[in-house]
Amino acid sequence: METGSRVNPLLTLNYMQQKHENKYFDRKSAQIRVAELAPLISAFANADGGTIVLGISDKRRTLEGVNSVGEDKINDFINAPKDLCKPMPRYKEEFVDITNDKGDPDRLLLLHIMSSDRQIIRTNNDETWLRIGDRTKQMLGDNLRNLEYDKGARNFEDEVCPYATVEDLDPELLNRYKERIGAAGLDDRQVLRARGFLLMHDGKEQLINASVLLFAKNELQFPLNCRIRFIRIDGREMHVGADYNVVKDKSIDEPILRLIDDAKAYISDQLREFTHQDRVSGRFIETPEYPEFPWYEGIINAVAHRDWAATGQFIKVSMYDDRLEIESPGRFPDIVTADNISYTRFSRNKKISRVMTEFEWVRELNEGVKKIYSDMKDAGLPAPEYIEGPNTVRLILRNNIDERMPHRNKVSDNSSDERLNDGLADVSKKLEGIWDQLDDVEKEILKNLQLHSEMNRAELAEALNKSGRTISRKLGHLMEIGLVSIEGSKYDKTHTYSLKEH
Repeated sequence: METGSRVNPLLTLNYMQQKHENKYFDRKSAQIRVAELAPLISAFANADGGTIVLGISDKRRTLEGVNSVGEDKINDFINAPKDLCKPMPRYKEEFVDITNDKGDPDRLLLLHIMSSDRQIIRTNNDETWLRIGDRTKQMLGDNLRNLEYDKGARNFEDEVCPYATVEDLDPELLNRYKERIGAAGLDDRQVLRARGFLLMHDGKEQLINASVLLFAKNELQFPLNCRIRFIRIDGREMHVGADYNVVKDKSIDEPILRLIDDAKAYISDQLREFTHQDRVSGRFIETPEYPEFPWYEGIINAVAHRDWAATGQFIKVSMYDDRLEIESPGRFPDIVTADNISYTRFSRNKKISRVMTEFEWVRELNEGVKKIYSDMKDAGLPAPEYIEGPNTVRLILRNNIDERMPHRNKVSDNSSDERLNDGLADVSKKLEGIWDQLDDVEKEILKNLQLHSEMNRAELAEALNKSGRTISRKLGHLMEIGLVSIEGSKYDKTHTYSLKEH
């Protein structure tokens, strides 16, 4: 068995001597000054952890060992994380027996530095470092602030918003909030102070970012990007250039206490209803494309737990033919993962989450996420998917459009295509002089009615991937010019449409 680390079996002697240094591994000669390890220890602790191998020349990669420097310096190496950094990171020391380059028995000293989850590890002179690839980089300015946000050592919602005043807040929203918490008779500033939204800073009272995100009259006045952007794509993938297929692009910029309700109203109007015939009763039943709770709760969670420090980003809701995607800036907070999200709760934005809970949007004990899973299951839809990217978390809700649209499957077979083409050729001849005046949607409606004899509005909307409103408008025009007739009363949801005989 090859000599190597027992703590991390990947670190064989050959690996430690021959492999390039990387995000998780660095080698140093034992001749290095102990103090020079401080940036590397800080960097590994603030990233994903890593191992410092002492006793291999980092230039020539020769096996020098550590015995030659003496026990006092070896002990200083072992105590370096404790002596050189604050707070002390978690770590383990390990010796690996080797034969050095002179042929004598010797040892390597391995310092396994653990990742620090909830705190920044700094050197004793207050420098902060981060391991990026095979480099150790000092964090300064915005990079340092973003690292502090990521580690939870600093919360963006608690930062002072220097240009905001109480006069920039919406009195109607503040009154709604005060009523919720039983403080309707109190002064606005008194309530804001009591809840930590108004603080003393640099000798004067100032609002924090959470105040502006929740209560501002005009969110666009401040660079916080309190926005939900809804995009509807005609198809299952987004295309660019000549094949650009985005048919709706709506940005909703409002404070949180209006953003959620406005987004719900707009998005619910865009979602479709599917119609199918119940096998037992024979009645036509309309069911929503997605149950309301999963997508609405997905938006609420995106607002409550997004990384608001990513001020250049926004929450994006993308509606495809076969799925709805809700993408939120930032990674999962703290201990939450895609695997445990249904039963693990942690709030990145505690003040914002508390207010949203008081407005009964955010559910405690993770009940909301559990219900997303159960409601999708009860609707006979695939389980929701949570995907964590480098800087975002995405919730994917899939519909079952292929199962609900047998017409689409029929149109795709060759015999149906031949019937369709023959029928349309015949119709276009009969409608000579009118056919060329129809738009593509109207022609598609006639195409489907030619093939299926009769269809209702919801079936046409599904077949053409258009909203019910668009289909109604086009059908109205086709009936007006005498190409389509309605079967049954227009007030009866079971009414259908068919081609008029010519």
